[in-house]
Amino acid sequence: MRLACMKAVFAMAAVCAGLATAMAADCIQPGLWKITTAVLNNGMQMPPQTNSRCLTAEQAGDLADTFSPRFGGMNTTCQRTQYEKSAQKLTWRLECRGQLNMDSAAEFVFFSPLRYTAVISTKGWMGNQQMMDTQVTLAGEYVGACQ
Repeated sequence: MRLACMKAVFAMAAVCAGLATAMAADCIQPGLWKITTAVLNNGMQMPPQTNSRCLTAEQAGDLADTFSPRFGGMNTTCQRTQYEKSAQKLTWRLECRGQLNMDSAAEFVFFSPLRYTAVISTKGWMGNQQMMDTQVTLAGEYVGACQ
């Protein structure tokens, strides 16, 4: 009876440790990822697309750099106005001003080292006229080693 109780305690501890590891997704698994992208652009839903991306160990270990925006253009200056990172989430906001004014905001949720989702919303204006209103939804799933 005592042995059965100890086995149950160890099994529960293993489950909790596994959950804690999955919950603390400060990094994701390096390797090949399948990323499904759905785009809603100015009210028009585009067909989802699936692509592959190979992440190095360095990219997988630095979520802030890997999933932060890289944008700039001629006669445009961009500034990150918000940035927060926790074990499971990465959020940022980028404001660009110049010939084209853009505001982008994103939220990445890392469910485990093997799966994440994200929503990136971007609005753009030229002068006082809104030219772009886009929402990109991503779903990333680990596939295996890069080939």
